[in-house]
Amino acid sequence: MRLGLQRNRLPDYPVVPLKETVVFPHTVAPVLSGRRGTITAVEDAMAHERTVVLCIRKNDESTDPEPRDLMRVGTIATILQIVKLPDGSLRLLVEGKQRCRITGFVTEREHLRARVEPIAQAWTADAEAHRSMRTLRDSFGRFAALHKKVPPEVSVTVARTEEPHKLVDVICGHSTIPTDKKIELLAEESVIRRLQELTVALEAECEVLDLKKQINSRVRKRLEKGQRDYFLNEQMKEIHRELGRDDDDPSGAADIARRIEEGELPEPVAARARKEADRLKKLQPISPEAGIVRTYLDWLLDLPWNRRSSDEVDLAHAAKILDADHYDMEKPKERILDYIAVRQLTERLRGPILCFVGPPGTGKTSLGQSLARCLSRGFVRISLGGVRDEAEIRGHRRTYVGAMPGKIIQSMRKVGTCNPVFLLDEIDKIGADFRGDPASALLEVLDPEQNAAFVDHYLEVPFDLSEVIFITTANSLHTIPHALRDRMEVIEIPGYTEYEKKKIAEAFLIPKQLEANGLSWLDVRFRSDAITTVIRDYTMESGVRNLDREIAAVVRKIAREVVAKGFRPPVSVHAAGTGDDVDANSRGEPVAAVATGPRSDVPPLLKPNRPTSPGDPGTDGLASVVDAQPHDEPAAIPAAQIAGQHDSDDATHASVAEETRISVPRIEGIATYRPFRRVVTARTVTRSLGKRRFRNDLLYRETRVGVVNGLAWTEMGGRTLPIEVAVFSGTGSLRLTGSMGDVMKESAQAAFSFIRSFSHRFRLPKEFFADKDIHIHVPEGAIPKDGPSAGISMTAAMVSAFSGIAVQPDFAMTGEITLTGRVLQIGGVKEKVLAAHRGGIRNILLPEANRVDTEELPSEVTSDITFHFAASIMDGLRILFPADLFEIRAW
Repeated sequence: MRLGLQRNRLPDYPVVPLKETVVFPHTVAPVLSGRRGTITAVEDAMAHERTVVLCIRKNDESTDPEPRDLMRVGTIATILQIVKLPDGSLRLLVEGKQRCRITGFVTEREHLRARVEPIAQAWTADAEAHRSMRTLRDSFGRFAALHKKVPPEVSVTVARTEEPHKLVDVICGHSTIPTDKKIELLAEESVIRRLQELTVALEAECEVLDLKKQINSRVRKRLEKGQRDYFLNEQMKEIHRELGRDDDDPSGAADIARRIEEGELPEPVAARARKEADRLKKLQPISPEAGIVRTYLDWLLDLPWNRRSSDEVDLAHAAKILDADHYDMEKPKERILDYIAVRQLTERLRGPILCFVGPPGTGKTSLGQSLARCLSRGFVRISLGGVRDEAEIRGHRRTYVGAMPGKIIQSMRKVGTCNPVFLLDEIDKIGADFRGDPASALLEVLDPEQNAAFVDHYLEVPFDLSEVIFITTANSLHTIPHALRDRMEVIEIPGYTEYEKKKIAEAFLIPKQLEANGLSWLDVRFRSDAITTVIRDYTMESGVRNLDREIAAVVRKIAREVVAKGFRPPVSVHAAGTGDDVDANSRGEPVAAVATGPRSDVPPLLKPNRPTSPGDPGTDGLASVVDAQPHDEPAAIPAAQIAGQHDSDDATHASVAEETRISVPRIEGIATYRPFRRVVTARTVTRSLGKRRFRNDLLYRETRVGVVNGLAWTEMGGRTLPIEVAVFSGTGSLRLTGSMGDVMKESAQAAFSFIRSFSHRFRLPKEFFADKDIHIHVPEGAIPKDGPSAGISMTAAMVSAFSGIAVQPDFAMTGEITLTGRVLQIGGVKEKVLAAHRGGIRNILLPEANRVDTEELPSEVTSDITFHFAASIMDGLRILFPADLFEIRAW
């Protein structure tokens, strides 16, 4: 029995632990051993069969590995050579013999012995094994070509090896695949799996090596280019020395030094520029740092430190420019003229910081341009809408890649003077995020006490902005931080009345669109009813931006008609025998001409641009022109014929009521004909723009119980705001719908509480609210609404619903209320009144405290509207409802 146990017992060998090294069979590898336990294990092996077990350690940090620190797979190896080093450690050369599994450990003296069981090496020579071996050899060939450190004899061995296990062992021993993958392959028994897993690992390693090769190639090319450039630069220096051009300055430092001395730089700026120029001299011209320094110096030297434009301070000239560019706008014009007047009296005047606030399209931006024209200063504009990065204002520090100054300094460099008119557009739409708050950065820019030494992060030297006239524009003051608003002089620019819009259209918009669309040479006129139709039926705004857009649409239709009929812009035609140039299609003398006859010198632009025929719709009115014959004497054209070129609804227009004879000069070879003229009427507008888009913004035009017209103010201007109240059986609750904001809901609750607390004065029974629900709705529910000024409107609507008495539909009201019955002052009176006037409102109820605001309203509005004022709710309700509705008692 004891002999049987001895015969079946597994062999054990001394253990040599390894760090991150996996030795495979059929490979020779060096092993360095310095630990005492490893040295005794080697001595034990040399005393017997020179055989050891090479085990991989799980934990590289353990100095004295225990059995639990070693993996249960390893390689049985033979020690080929031992070299003892001076420090007492050993350098071994071992050859792997066989893979094995460790079944247990035996502690002997200072080292471990392991009982091992060889891993089976059996395999079947089938087609799959041969295919896998061939694929593995191909992958190893790619690896050897990329790695460059695989010995040629290893490649020969791989090519000649026919046993798959040996093939895997040899390739693993000479590859750079990860250690954990080598351990898996060492323990794997299936030959097919070993072949396939090693192939995948080699392919991944080849991809990594290929990428490294590409990177190394690019790096090498850059280095070679740098060395080549350096070599050529040195050659150029030597050539210049031989030619006597020793003063050549490839870095440009000498030119920069000259610009510093010639420029009128403040002393701190000049000192900083000299310092950077000296630094530039010491840098290689091709170095990246030299480019950064050179760009910085260019910015310093290009800025207008002391370059300023001389102001034109003629009050009459300035007033003329402002009146020519803008209609009305008295307050902004007065402020600008005040500044010019003070500027005449003193040279030492800081530039004002103005903030124009008003609806879109009211001329805020163009007013800044007019101010620049008045003073003959440069003009620069930046838009702050959506700006969220502080660096947009202050710039980036030079430590950042691609750093540059902020928009303030960039604009000053662009305008070229240190005293321009600087427009900061849409300041109310500035934002903030993790990159900083641009509004806070503007505090220094817009503070007259600080902007004389504005420091941009890029420049790092102070720049004087005190002579700049800053103008900001906004649609609303609510979103502007208080600290920023406190630094600006706010000038409100209200919306325009219908009368003002008509004047603006006649004086500015129509001539601009005729010029923009190439029709300024023709006699195109807009009648008053046409402009009124565009304003009332196709626009609903406080400004004139959409009005300009709709006028442009009408003018484009006329331009299309002009081209279809063959008209072209005027050219000068030389009259035969006179030596004078005659304008064949002058706007001053509405005469047109086309060539009749074989003459080839007639300007082609006077001819129709395509063949014509009597029935051609594109040549209406031109048939008689084409068939006309030259006159021997100057001809006279009756004005009635000219009127025939008008729209059919304008044939009897006053301007052509009586016949006027127009003398046409004779031009040899040229036939005269009636000119193209057009008078745009309301019918023309309707044909051009289609169906009417706006009747007005009144929702109800008939009398309805429980409905009143409120007035609201928005960033786009004023508007009417209908309010509806319904009363029905319920539990006494109050419902609010229509996208009301919190403040507006509180106004509704305050109005409801007021009526309940004084219900006896409205002759309502005590039990009225016990079984009634009240629903207040503001139409256009998708649009958010908020504000306190609808309090009196909601009170009136509820009283109307409770009493069954309607408020007249041409009555509108606005005012904030309190629980004690007071009506408080509100803002935006002009915008609200203009909106009511547009909607056909003829009676407006306002708080008594706003009586003074009506004095500034245009006369064309106040003449159409009757204003009523109320200091308390009951005063307003007595205006809206019959007196017998309320209990007669002093309020």
